[in-house]
Amino acid sequence: MRVVIAEDSALLREGLVQLISMVGHEVVAAVGDAPGLLRAVAEHEPDVAVTDVRMPPDNRDDGLRAALRITRTHPDVGILVLSQYVVPGAAADLLESTASGIGYLLKDRVSDVDELIDTLERVASRGTVIDPEVVRRLLGRRRNRSTLDRLSPREREVLALMAQGRSNAAIAAQLVITEAAVAKNISSIFTKLGLQAAAQDNRRVLAVLAYLGN
Repeated sequence: MRVVIAEDSALLREGLVQLISMVGHEVVAAVGDAPGLLRAVAEHEPDVAVTDVRMPPDNRDDGLRAALRITRTHPDVGILVLSQYVVPGAAADLLESTASGIGYLLKDRVSDVDELIDTLERVASRGTVIDPEVVRRLLGRRRNRSTLDRLSPREREVLALMAQGRSNAAIAAQLVITEAAVAKNISSIFTKLGLQAAAQDNRRVLAVLAYLGN
């Protein structure tokens, strides 16, 4: 896996380089600002780009805006936002920008190296991984909860785990139910959210979008 890192803290940037390289993946570029991220992705076309939200030059949402641009100009590059901030709408914006290959983790909740590497690999494989705390905060921002209210408590639990990028088997293990029960809940979620089967649509991602959307 080839990785580009964008992080304005030199100490954290070097730490990420060491951690990712240590497990055998290649860090092809490590930069400290959003313009550098865009240049590095254009030059190296990595499997995954890791970025913070607030970065130079403006130290606002420069990293996030660069990530959204990358999803348009380099749709095959996975994006992992690694930030201490939950920017309103950021996760939903990223999910809407592409069908898959998106992650959003909070720095202070990444508990070990294995978790970070696993997330990188899942994003590189076109998976979607959203930190549960990000999901919780975004759900708290919903103005129109009519769609959410259609779901049973169990269906909401299943959908929250789907938002974290969990497979049916992983959801079953977490909730201590059978995979058949998970599949039944997911089918019911799709029906209640009005998501009809279509080859060109990733209904799991569309369901998460409906759950997180404002």
